[in-house]
Order: sequence, then C-alpha cells, then structure tokens
Amino acid sequence: MDVVRTPQARCRVAVARCDITPPVGIYHRMWGAALHDRATGVHRLLEATLLWIEPVSMSLGRPQLLLSLDHCILDRQELQAIRKSIHQKTGAPYESISIALSHTHGAGWMSRTRSELPGGEFLGPYLDGLAVRMGELAAEAHLRVAPASIVYGSGRCDLARHRDYMDEQRQQFVCGFNPTGKSDDTVMLARILDSNGEPVATVVNYACHPTTLAWDNTLISPDWVGAMREIVERDEGCPCLFLQGASGDLGPGEGFVGDTEVADRNGRQVGYAALSALAAMPPPGTEYRYVGPVISGTAIGTWRHESIPENAKSALDKWHWESLVVELPYRHDLPTIEQTLAEREHWLTEEAKAREVGDEQSVRDCRAQVEQRTRQWNRLNNLVPGKSYPLEVQLGIVGEAAWVFVPGELYQVFQTTLRERFAPTPVFVTTLTNDWQPGYIPPATGFGYGIYQEVIAATSPGCLETLMESVTRRLKVLLPR
Repeated sequence: MDVVRTPQARCRVAVARCDITPPVGIYHRMWGAALHDRATGVHRLLEATLLWIEPVSMSLGRPQLLLSLDHCILDRQELQAIRKSIHQKTGAPYESISIALSHTHGAGWMSRTRSELPGGEFLGPYLDGLAVRMGELAAEAHLRVAPASIVYGSGRCDLARHRDYMDEQRQQFVCGFNPTGKSDDTVMLARILDSNGEPVATVVNYACHPTTLAWDNTLISPDWVGAMREIVERDEGCPCLFLQGASGDLGPGEGFVGDTEVADRNGRQVGYAALSALAAMPPPGTEYRYVGPVISGTAIGTWRHESIPENAKSALDKWHWESLVVELPYRHDLPTIEQTLAEREHWLTEEAKAREVGDEQSVRDCRAQVEQRTRQWNRLNNLVPGKSYPLEVQLGIVGEAAWVFVPGELYQVFQTTLRERFAPTPVFVTTLTNDWQPGYIPPATGFGYGIYQEVIAATSPGCLETLMESVTRRLKVLLPR
C-alpha cells in the first residue's frame, strides 16, 4: 500500500455557542443520597453548542442541526419545545434537529415535575427561556453557514472505566469502578475547518458518564466535560462540541465525589487525549502518499501529503440522513405505577420517622428510596403506551463517516460492535438524543444479576442486540464497501 487516506468530508457548516447556566438557588438535587435541594453556586458555566451542517449542494439533501446541551436529562416535552423553537426561527425541518445531552449530573434535574420542591419555582421560567434562546442560537448559526472541510480521526483515553462492580463481601452488584471490567477507550474526533484552513469547530465523541460529582456537590457543573472543552478550545481556538457515547456501563474511575478539582482533572485527561489525536491529523483535502526512496546512509522511503485526486473527491461530498424506527418490546415484569406510588409513600413515612429521632444516615437512605420511586414513576409515566417502545434512530452519512444518534442510555458494546463491523469507516455514536427514554438498554447478558441498569431497564433482554442488528443492516446499505 503506497497511499494512506484519512476519512474526510466536504460540506457547509456554522457553529454557535451560548451560556445556559441556570440561576443559583434553582432545584438541583440529582442524587438520591443528596441532602440538599437548591444549587448553592456555579462550578463552571453550562453551555449550549450548535452545529449547523448541510451538504455542499442543497440538491444532495436537507441540513442537519446538532445541538449539544450541558444537561443530564430533559423531559420529552422540553426537547420537543426546543426543536419547535428552532424550526420556527430558522425553517429547518423539525426532524433534522438532533438535541444531544452531555448527561452531566452536576446540572441537576431540570423537570417541571419538581416545581413544588425548594428551588422548583425557577424551573418553568428557565426551561421556557431555554427553548426561546435555542431558537435564537440556531438563527445566529444559520446566518454564518459557509463551505467547510471535516477531517475525521480517533484517539485513546482511559478515563472511562467499567462500572458494574461485584461487592464480594455483600454479594451484590454496585454501580461503581470495576478495575477488571472491559472499557472502551475510543475518542472519536471531527476537526472542521473553513475554506482557508482555519478551525471552525471540533467535535469530541467519547463515552463516559459525567458522574465525577455526586451527592456531596451542591454546585451547578458540566462535570468533566467543562474542563475537557476548555483544554481543546484553548489549543484549537474554536468551539468544542461534545457528544456523549454509549456509556451505560462506563464512568470515571474516580467519581461520585464532591470535589470539583477531581472533575476538572478528569476533563483534562480527555482534553489532552483529544489534542494528541488532533495533532496527528493531516491537512484537509490531502492523502499521505509514498513518493520513493532517497539515498542516504541507506535507502530512505519518503512519504508526502499530496492533494486527493479529483476522481476520489466525490466520496467527500456524500450526504445522507434518515430516520430508522426499531420496536423494542417492554419487559414482562415492569412494575406498575400504583405499586411504585405505594412504595414511595412507605419510604416517605420512614423518612419522617428518621427525622423525628435525628437519624441523619436513615434520613439519607430513606430520601434515596423515595427518590428511586419518584424516578421510577416518572419513567413509567413517560413510556410510550403499548407492548413495545418505538425507538427512533437518526443515521447520517457525512463524507466518509457515519453518524448514529439514539435516545436512551446504551451499553458500550453498541458502539464497539458497530465500529468493528464497519472499520475503517469512522462511526460516531451519540446517545441521549431527543429523548432519555426508554432509559438504560443493557445487553441480554447483563440481565438477572441485580445490576442497577438492568433493574430499572424498561425494555426486555435482547433489545440491545436487536437494535445493533437493525442499525448494522441499514448501514450496510448506506456505506460503500
């Protein structure tokens, strides 16, 4: 082989960024074990980053809008309101708008169902304003769309570690660092440059729960994602858009703490890994070609970056986006809403008893049990009626790479399998897109062990495998082999 090709694309792009940090004092509690309700301050700003991307010619297809938000979960109606706002402000097709959540647990639970709790009075106005501002942000980006090139690449970072750990002493699985578990360390990257070769945006796609900060943290925070962006943007000189990968069973090795410095340290680890890979990327529109020997102390084989031949450039303009709906059957043993509410009332009573006697540990434990039932009720109440969940996948082909956007939280095997099957084509996998339902989707082998993600999963064993096969079959049609 005398030519090394780096996957690339040609398109039209604009990027826009704004601050979406909620007010201090807003309802913030995200963790069952947390004893606070209101946010007491800000660690780092929460941000929204919007990428408007369209083909080199509109005859090839419609534009696609990728919006990355520093939030953990947003209710379906909030995401729909944002998409409608963007559509109304820009005319972009509603179905072309993908909202991906970074999943930072430091942002708090932004749900109107929490409006009656301390700090909940801020939730409605904040969410209303967020939808309006995202429409304005998209309109700003639309005005700046211009020709661009994308160079794709990948790196490695071991921040993400397996988080299904067997507590041998208690003979139960816990959600935490598993030093022997397999972890996907892939960092997927897209460097976007304008027609002059100047950086416009950097896309970082990495799978790791932003759960460095947990119940002891009372500050609004993007968790490790904030420091990661800071590192990349400082070096690249342009906005960094983060896309959360399939991290259902992945989290930081050091996490569940209250120390924001740990979150920043974790973020720097990912940021420097991204920069290392970015530094190795070639100029856009080039390939690395063997040009022959130079006689020195021996015959030295020399290579040079040269322009991609004209007859090969059409692949860089490839553009296709579509929606794929996969029906995922619900598990047969889903708890009922009535059962869930009864259990919640029981733990509320137990919490009141613990408060009467001043037992802080029992108060914490009971509050956690109440929170678990509250979230279970919320999940059950938001599932699509019927016997299965119609999970909508967005598939995109941009030049020589594939983009996959899915709702819910998937295990890492989803992305590792797709990348193995379609190598060397870059495959970007983004979860928690346009909905957080149906929640966790573990592999069939993860059921029956009492693992947290399996216990609260709404879909039945085998659904992740069904989803992988459905996406694989469609990508085989869309991707040239």
